[in-house]
Amino acid sequence: MTLIALNADVLVTMDAQRREIRDGALVADGPAVQWVGATADLPPQYRRMVDDGTAQVLDMRGRVVMPGLVNTHHHMYQSLTRAVPAAQDAELFSWLTNLYMLWSHLTPEMIHVSTQTAMAELMLSGCTTTSDHLYLYPNGARLDDSIAAAQQMGMRFHAARGSMSLGRSKGGLPPDAVVEEEEAILRDSLRLIQQYHDSARHSMLRVVLAPCSPFSVTRELMRESAVLARAHGVSLHTHLAENDNDVAFSREKFGLTPAQYAESLGWVGPDVWHAHCVKLDAEGIALFARTGTGVAHCPCSNMRLASGIAPVRTMRDAGVPVGLGVDGSASNDGAHMLGEARQALLLQRVGHGPAAMGAREALEIATLGGARVLGRDDIGALAPGMSADFVAFDMSGVGYAGAGHDPVAALVFCTPTDVSTSVINGRVVVRDGHLLTADLPRVLTRHRELARTLFERAAGH
Repeated sequence: MTLIALNADVLVTMDAQRREIRDGALVADGPAVQWVGATADLPPQYRRMVDDGTAQVLDMRGRVVMPGLVNTHHHMYQSLTRAVPAAQDAELFSWLTNLYMLWSHLTPEMIHVSTQTAMAELMLSGCTTTSDHLYLYPNGARLDDSIAAAQQMGMRFHAARGSMSLGRSKGGLPPDAVVEEEEAILRDSLRLIQQYHDSARHSMLRVVLAPCSPFSVTRELMRESAVLARAHGVSLHTHLAENDNDVAFSREKFGLTPAQYAESLGWVGPDVWHAHCVKLDAEGIALFARTGTGVAHCPCSNMRLASGIAPVRTMRDAGVPVGLGVDGSASNDGAHMLGEARQALLLQRVGHGPAAMGAREALEIATLGGARVLGRDDIGALAPGMSADFVAFDMSGVGYAGAGHDPVAALVFCTPTDVSTSVINGRVVVRDGHLLTADLPRVLTRHRELARTLFERAAGH
């Protein structure tokens, strides 16, 4: 059925002209946008459909409508382990060390329900496309558990088959109990690509190969993953240069900076994006710009773990593709994409002054930036032929009072709110602030039970 959104106070297109249309409207048919413009200019054939009830009509009066936000880095299973006391005041390496064995008790149901919960949080915050990096698979858990949850939730999903193969006994950071054999990792990666990956325009599901980090996998796995990914046209993702200890490990272990290490393994190019890059040096920034290698900027996580301020201003000025990521819910400990855009702006200003980033640039990074990082040209903007992914924020609440002179900037400068409406692939998934694709109270009840079970099992070992 044709979907027509009308009367938006402002419709932010993020198109080539960056148009912001007052009293805006758009028309979607199936998964794609057909028309965008002012409500008064709605073509006659669509006006007739509004009048005779043959279209699904959304009245966006009092709302700002914009492209759905794109989350380029997450660990959704971590929603089960928010605010863990032993990891509250730790930097990256000690934080991981305190959590690895807790996560070793994850089950397939825990992966499934935590994915539902994390996606609900993202969808309500304005996110319509997300990646998730699942890199440990205990007790029979598989990436399939996340994929099934995403299909139920109706979210556009880049499922990253993470992995760890370098246990502590071989010089890595993770305990041996949570790593896998590399042959099994590559075999399962191929299975997932063949079973699930959809490269078509408007695809709802793509598979990504994502060895976890330089301190948890071997060079051989990095190389073989890149060869496999490129043979099948899928993207690559990992963590890189997250903090000083991460850089020190790379220099001590490989005699290379993180960027040099990535380049030596073929892990640069427009089909690769790296999470964090807080400590990416000038040489690395130039390399990423030259090769089109992307970065997932995770400001809340970087602050939470005291990793530092990623040089996003310098990256952007050099031409590095930059998107936003909420990172795991045990290092954020939230997943509000509009809030992440706000923190991206504020953190750059803390580091580089008030002109370092504006509200519209933060929103651009959260939409078009994320689309580019994920290798997509069909999301991130509202224009004919683009995917019908858009969200609406109600500007009548107390948090936006007094900001009517620039409601678009208000989305970033004011306290972040949840969406009133979300449409993904032409389907309404949030209406009047309520998620339509899951019984959220039931999901959250089960999520809380599973979180308790996880801690109890860990305490018993």
